[in-house]
Amino acid sequence: MTSEAKIRTIMEEGGAVVLPTETVYGLFAKALDEAAVEHVYALKRRPKDKALNLNVSNLNDIYKFSQNQPFFLERVYNRFMPGPLTIILEANDAVPFWINSGLKTVGFRVPNHPKTLQLIEEHGPLIGPSANLSGHASGVSFVDILAQFDQEVTGIEDDKALTGQDSTILDLSGPVAKILRQGAITQEDLQAAVPELVFE
Repeated sequence: MTSEAKIRTIMEEGGAVVLPTETVYGLFAKALDEAAVEHVYALKRRPKDKALNLNVSNLNDIYKFSQNQPFFLERVYNRFMPGPLTIILEANDAVPFWINSGLKTVGFRVPNHPKTLQLIEEHGPLIGPSANLSGHASGVSFVDILAQFDQEVTGIEDDKALTGQDSTILDLSGPVAKILRQGAITQEDLQAAVPELVFE
C-alpha cells in the first residue's frame, strides 16, 4: 500500500493525519465524524471549548455551512483562497456542535497545497488544527511533529512548502470586519482587493 493510499484509509476509518498547507502542518480528520474530531482533540490535548475550522475545497461548501454571508464574499474568496486566510462567518444548522463548540460562528480555510486540497475534495470537509500539542508552537518540521506525538500519527511530509506563518483570520460574521490574527495577508491587501470591506 502506498503512503497516500494509507492516508486515505486512515481518514476513511476516522483517523487523523498530518498534512502540509502553505503555512504550517495541520492535523486533519473528517469534520462530520464526531469520533474522528474527538480523536484529534485527544491527540492534541486541546481544550474542548476551543472551536475548530472547517477546511473546504470550494466556495460552495462555505455557503453550505454558513449563513448571512456578506455580498462580497465571493470576491474575497476568488482573490485570496486557496491561501493563508481563515474566514469567520455565521454558522448554520449544518455545522455540528463538536466543530464550533456551540458558537454562532464557524471558520473556513482552503489550504493552498495540492495534495491536501485533493484529500479535502475527496473526504471533506475536514478539520485541520495545527499539528502540535496544545500550547506548543505550530508544527513546521514533519519529523519533529511525529516525535511530539510519539509516532501515533503519520501523513505527508513537505517541509519546504511551509512558510511557518499562521493564516490571517478575518471575521466577517458581524456588521464590520475584524482581523483576529495577523498573518501574511494584511488589512491593506484585503481592502485593496475588496474596497467594500469596512474594518472596525
